[in-house]
Amino acid sequence: MAPSVAETATTVTDEISRGVSKLQLKAETKSSDDVPISYPLYYPYFDVEEKFPPTEIFEFTDPGTRADPKKPNLLSEGTSVKQLSPYIGAEVSGVQISKLSKEGLDELALLAAERKVVVFHDQDFKDLSPERQIEIARHFGPIQRHPTSGNVKGFPEFHVVYRDAHHNRFEEYRGANRANKTSWHSDVSYEKQTPGTTLFWILDQPDIGGDTLFASQVEAYNRLSPEFKKRLEGLRAVHSAVPQADASRRRGGPVRREPVETEHPLVRVHPATGEKALYINQGFTKYIVGFKDEESEYLLKFLFDHIAKGADFQIRASYHPGTVVVWDNRVTVHSATNDFEKVVRRHAVRLTPQAEVPIPATA
Repeated sequence: MAPSVAETATTVTDEISRGVSKLQLKAETKSSDDVPISYPLYYPYFDVEEKFPPTEIFEFTDPGTRADPKKPNLLSEGTSVKQLSPYIGAEVSGVQISKLSKEGLDELALLAAERKVVVFHDQDFKDLSPERQIEIARHFGPIQRHPTSGNVKGFPEFHVVYRDAHHNRFEEYRGANRANKTSWHSDVSYEKQTPGTTLFWILDQPDIGGDTLFASQVEAYNRLSPEFKKRLEGLRAVHSAVPQADASRRRGGPVRREPVETEHPLVRVHPATGEKALYINQGFTKYIVGFKDEESEYLLKFLFDHIAKGADFQIRASYHPGTVVVWDNRVTVHSATNDFEKVVRRHAVRLTPQAEVPIPATA
C-alpha cells in the first residue's frame, strides 16, 4: 500500500536505487528558501528502466454524451458558475469534485466540453489517496502514462509538474535561451487516442505568477472565413513524440515507450457538443500531410500565430494550493507562464484520461 498523502512528514530516502535516472534528485523536504515541500509523495520520479508497451486502440464513449444538459447533479442548489470570458472558462463554487456521483462526473465532462476550462478552488482533491484520485480520473477514460515526464513512484499514471531553484526540467526542454517562454500545446497530442477531460491540481504555488494561459480552439476555428474553413477540413497533420523522447534521452532521462508519430485531422469534432475545433499545436504538430515543406510551414505558421494572438478567446487561469482545473484537451491549447522567481517552488499534478480517436470535420 502506498503511503497516504497526509503522511507528508515522512522522510524520503536519499538512496537512489538502481535504474533511477541521474535526473532523479534526492526528494528533499525543503528547498533553497527553506520552505517545506507540502506533498513529498508527489516529488517527480524518473526511472530509466521503467518501460510501457505500445498503446492499443480501445473503445471509448465520452461521459459528456450521457450527461443531463441541465446538470442537476453538478450544479445543484448552493453552487454558482462565473464565466471567465464569453468563449472559454468558468469558475465553479460550492462543489467538491471528490463528492460527485457518476452522474455528476458525466455532467462535469459536459461542462468542461462546453466551457473548455473549469476552475474549482478550495478542493480536498489533493488530500485524497493516489488510488482515489486515479479512480475519479478514470471515469473520463483510461489514463495516459507519460513516456518521459516525472511521475510518482508506484503510480505511473501521474504527470508531475515541478519547479524550484534547482529543478527546472521543463525550461530545459523548451530551451533556456528563449526570450519568450510561452509554449502553446495540447497535452500529448501525438497519441492515437488523444486526451479529453483532464484534471490538474495545485500543491505548492507562488503567491504571484505561475498561472496557465488557455485558448479556445473552437473559437479559433470559428473566426476563420467560411472558404478557409472548407480548405482546412479534410486536411491531416502529423503530431510527433520524437523531439520529446530525444530531449529526455539527451539528459539521461527515461523513454518508457518508443515515440510515435500520428496523423490527426486538422479540424476535429467534439462528440458531446458537436463543435468543430482546430486540432494543431506548436508543441507537437510538425507538418501537414500531402503539402510541400514550404506550404506546410506557411499554413501552420499562420494558424499558430492566429491561436497565439487570439487574446479575445483566451483566459489566464490563476491558482492557489487546493485549486483543481478541469479542461478538455480536444478543444483547447494552453501554456504555462514562467513569470515567477526561480527560487520559488511550483508543484502540481496532472491526470490525463485519453478519449476517442479524433473525429474529422466534414464540410
